[in-house]
Parts: sequence; structure tokens; C-alpha cells
Amino acid sequence: MITHIEISGFKSLEKMSLNLGALNIFLATNASGKSNFFDALRVLQGIGYGLTIGEIFDGKPKSANSEVWDPIRGGSANAGFLRWKSGEAKPVRDAVRLKVTLTSSELDQPLTYALWVACRAGAVWSESLHSGDTRIFDTGPSTARSRKSPTIRVSYYDDRGRQLNERFEKSRPVLHQLLKFQQASEQHRGLIAACSRLLSNAQFLNPAPAVLQDYSAAPVVRRVGERGEGFAALVESIMSDRHTAAAYTSWLKQLTPAEVGEIVTLHGALQEPLFAIKRRGQAFPAPVLSDGTLRFAAITAAFFQPDMPDELMLEEIENGIHPTRLRLLIELLKSRTAGGRPQVMATTHSPLVLAWLSEEDYKTTFYCKKDEETGASTITPLADIPRFRELARKQPAADLFAEGWLETAL
Repeated sequence: MITHIEISGFKSLEKMSLNLGALNIFLATNASGKSNFFDALRVLQGIGYGLTIGEIFDGKPKSANSEVWDPIRGGSANAGFLRWKSGEAKPVRDAVRLKVTLTSSELDQPLTYALWVACRAGAVWSESLHSGDTRIFDTGPSTARSRKSPTIRVSYYDDRGRQLNERFEKSRPVLHQLLKFQQASEQHRGLIAACSRLLSNAQFLNPAPAVLQDYSAAPVVRRVGERGEGFAALVESIMSDRHTAAAYTSWLKQLTPAEVGEIVTLHGALQEPLFAIKRRGQAFPAPVLSDGTLRFAAITAAFFQPDMPDELMLEEIENGIHPTRLRLLIELLKSRTAGGRPQVMATTHSPLVLAWLSEEDYKTTFYCKKDEETGASTITPLADIPRFRELARKQPAADLFAEGWLETAL
């Protein structure tokens, strides 16, 4: 789980620092910066995969040994912070800094990983990893001279605290390269591998009804695709176990009681599965179901995946959900994240979501806003907005958002 994140110089995120929890909700209007925050999480995922800096920002085609990696929106040319001047967005700098604190049941101490990169040059300028207060590795200060070198000087600190200096490629993060460093201890290799795994084991989910309406190409799926690919196969796996089948069906019945009867899968000529619902003995296949039902069925299924991610990112959770059912949607997210895995980052445009949050939730519910003059985005916990708690006790929090009070308060 990511418990803390700092982002500097990335797209509209000039400088931000957030403490995160198990469930994190990002509330905003369009073009406010929340998608850029998700893009920063994708950069971290690419680091965890061991991609080069160029591949992370500009993409990587499918090869015999790897899957396709889609580029970060805008690519490396538009990754640096852009400041608005005279009505146009102009790059201020090319350097992006990311820093995260990671926790897991497998770790005795939190891991803190930091990276500073030049996006267009595709080069690492600075990088470090700490376990608690103990340094595992770091790099020297970035200078004009060192930035011209194809390698970067890395100081590795062994189990006895001795400093070993080595040079590594600067075209890719040092994190993965250290796994092949012969002088790295077994314990440190384990921590480096854990850091890589926690960064990479993220799932971005924005189900598209057109994808959910189709047959699954694969007969068995352990994790659904970003647009919902393999949804029907995942549901078939869920329904094969009576415990998960009962829980999954229960959530769908509560959220869409008019449509959901029995959850089933139909099969095509090659036995490929198709999601369907049975009511009064008649099967209704995915293509005739409402977009809202399909979308929520896919989001709910993600919480029963055999291959559960550490972080699950959900876009616009209210899409297709009737306002009267938003309370149950929030209950689903809270109940399924109570154990801390998966950690959920969810975006929403709906002020009605605020109606079903407690004061404790305000610490990890964030309001995103972009400054129209500078183009810089701010992401602020509701708990840190002056007078928000006080006013939310007197009138619905949803009204404060709908009436524009949050925008004027920052």
C-alpha cells in the first residue's frame, strides 16, 4: 500500500504531498488534475516493471518477452510541468520527482523510494531507497557534468553499513539493476524485489460497456483487463466457488435489484464465456443489459479476482449508478478495502458521493482544483480545507461541492 506520495514537476502537478489510506476518493470537475495523478501512478508502475525511462513515458511495443506498454498521455515531451503564460501552456522544466512510502504485511519497516528523472532525455538524475531509517542505496547529487554521462554513480550500503560505489545505466531506474548487483545482500535483494512488486502490482480499471458485452477471448482469467477484457471469464471463475458466488451475487442484487436474478455465463461455439443474468428462468445476455449494470458488475468482480492487485485505480465510479445506489457503492468500496488490500484510488464527479462519507473519510477524500492563471493543480484532503468539517456538520457536504463553496475555499 502507498501510504505517502510526493509528486513534483509532473504535468499540472507542480508540487504535491499526500497521505493516503485504504480508500482514497478524488473529487473534481473535468481537467482539474486527477487524471495526471493517475498518470503519475502509471509512471511508478512502469518503474516497478523495470522499463527504461523512455519506455515508461513513450511506450513499448509487444515483444517475445513482454507485453505492450502504452505511453503516458502526452509522452515524454509533455510530462514536465506546464505553466500557463499568455493563454498558452509552456514547459517550465523537464525534471520530474516522485517519492513514495510503501507498506506491506511482508515488510518489517516501510520502504521509501524516490526518483528524479529528465523525461525527454530519458535519464535518471537521482534515485534512492530506504527501509525505515536505513539506506539501501542512493545516488550522488545531479550536476550539469554528471547529466551528460550515460551512467550514474550509485552508493550501495551493505548489511554492515559499508558504502560500495558502482556505476549503473541511467536510461533505466537503478532499482531493477541492483537485483543483478552481485554484492547486494540477499536481504536487500528481497527488499528491492518487494519495492518493485508493490510499485508494479497496480490495476487501472475503467470498464467499457462495449467490451463487457462481448465474449471473453480467454477461458480462464485471473485479473480483468483495464477496459474489462476477460470480464465474463472472471465471473465464471467467481461463480465456481459458492462462497465468492454468494458474496458477488449479493452485492449485485443490492445495487441493481430490478435487473439481477441469478448470475450465469453463456458460451459460444468455442466455449468462450459471455456474462448473463437469469430472471424467472430466462437468460438475459450482456448485450441486452444496461450499461450501468454491466459496469458495476465488472467493478464488483474486480474485488473477487484470484490475482488481487495491491492498488486498484477506478475511474468515475458513479457512471451508470443511480444516485439512490451510491450509498451501496461506497459501502462496497469501504468493506472490500477494510483489510488494506487492495488499496483503492477512485475518481468521481458526483457531489452525492460526499453524502455517504464519515468525518474520518475526509482525511483521504481529496478535492482537485486547477489554477486557471498558472495551470497548476492542487489536491487537498477535505479535512485540511478551512471550516469544511464545521460547515459539513450543519449542511450536507454534497451541497458545499455543488454550490461551489469548495472551489472558493481554496
